[in-house]
Amino acid sequence: MIAYCEVSAFTDTPGHGNRAGVVLDAAHLTRQDMQALAAMLDAPETVFVLGHADGLARVRYFTPTQEVDFCGHATVALGLTLAQAGLWRGEALALDTLAGRIPLRLECRAGVPWRVWMQQPAPQYRVVPPTLRGELADSLGIDARMIHRGLPMAAASTGLWSVFVPLLDALILDGLEPDFPRIHALTEALGVGSIYAYAPMGVNRFAARDFAPALGIPEDPVTGSSGGALMALLASQGRLPVRQGRACGMIYQGHALGTPGEIEVELELTGEKVTAVHVGGQATLEREGQWTPRRSGVRS
Repeated sequence: MIAYCEVSAFTDTPGHGNRAGVVLDAAHLTRQDMQALAAMLDAPETVFVLGHADGLARVRYFTPTQEVDFCGHATVALGLTLAQAGLWRGEALALDTLAGRIPLRLECRAGVPWRVWMQQPAPQYRVVPPTLRGELADSLGIDARMIHRGLPMAAASTGLWSVFVPLLDALILDGLEPDFPRIHALTEALGVGSIYAYAPMGVNRFAARDFAPALGIPEDPVTGSSGGALMALLASQGRLPVRQGRACGMIYQGHALGTPGEIEVELELTGEKVTAVHVGGQATLEREGQWTPRRSGVRS
């Protein structure tokens, strides 16, 4: 029997935020087992801990249909689960992921674990040809004139690639009618995991929706990896206020699905170059359970 829990990240309210499966002892599970459990839980991602010693935990992430290199909300969910289980008390801890090593920091209030901060992989950026503006707009069910010309439309990654499409305001964002087959084809053609639409709500506050049908997630409720990449992209193009080499911001996501969540981002910069991306969030336990693998396979 394998113990698991379901945790909602980027919220402290049950039923809100983004649900993740968390398996703290997956050392004896095969890849096939992990994929089967992730499919059974049907959360956007499930994180599996394969080993935990000397301040380093080796982990893997699975959507209901495939393995992915990194997942922000599952990382936050894992950090709070470890802390609440008494397995992490704020000492140095990093995750060994397919996207690289992810340092974690635990923030407590009155001695109680409250928020997890993760330092995401160094941001990377790719140009998206302006000629794709119309096709991206069509995939989201809007007119190309609704795309914001003053904010960056580009691909970026802090562990998982997305194409970021800026919209004029949050009302347009809420009214999107995504064409999922078209989005699936576009993301595969562009070599990214999702199309991430965002709209300004203030100087450093944004609303967002993230569509990843190619990963088995039609719409991701609250996306920590893409949230960090968005803020890094904005800062790298001078779209965020920077004071003494630091910038910060907030992303609101999940409202269109009835599962609102909040992502906090802090950036470190040297000149215009983003040198560190820190993403923080809360989490709340939803339920716990036990699962028995139906069959064993070859470990991979």
